[in-house]
Amino acid sequence: VTITAGSDTKVYDGTALTKNTYTNTDLAAGDAITSVTVTGSQTVVGNSANVPSAAVIKDGSEDVTANYNITYVNGKLKINPVEKVIVITAASDEKVYDGKPLTNDGYTYTEGVLIAGDVLIATVEGSQTEVGSSANVVTDYKVIRGGARSLAAGTDVTANYTFGESIDGTL
Repeated sequence: VTITAGSDTKVYDGTALTKNTYTNTDLAAGDAITSVTVTGSQTVVGNSANVPSAAVIKDGSEDVTANYNITYVNGKLKINPVEKVIVITAASDEKVYDGKPLTNDGYTYTEGVLIAGDVLIATVEGSQTEVGSSANVVTDYKVIRGGARSLAAGTDVTANYTFGESIDGTL
């Protein structure tokens, strides 16, 4: 008999994908699979095996598992990245000339894309001291799960999202 674990796919939502199902080929008349252990879990973007094992086959109340040559076939669990694109926009700012550099590390990003518990942290760099203007640029970004606005406080889950080209601000 061949027992194949179920497969499943979903978009990243911060929760584990599991699939505790299986299919099997034909059994002898009167025999039935009473249990199969299926273990597998995928939480972030990527693939992993969904592994069946430990089947129990019975004829009524009698365990007849030993009468079978059982082949197990793994299923696949797959998490895809969030489909909506995140665009980060660096802040713009202005002031009257005072001889001191104008900087602004603020930013905004596409609302409604991050999963609850995920926080976007961006680095914005730019400086303008003289009269005129220059770009305020997003130079780096990460999405952290389980942390406040600190890389050390959580897990980097950036790969679970899709990013578009950042938009510069003006100083």
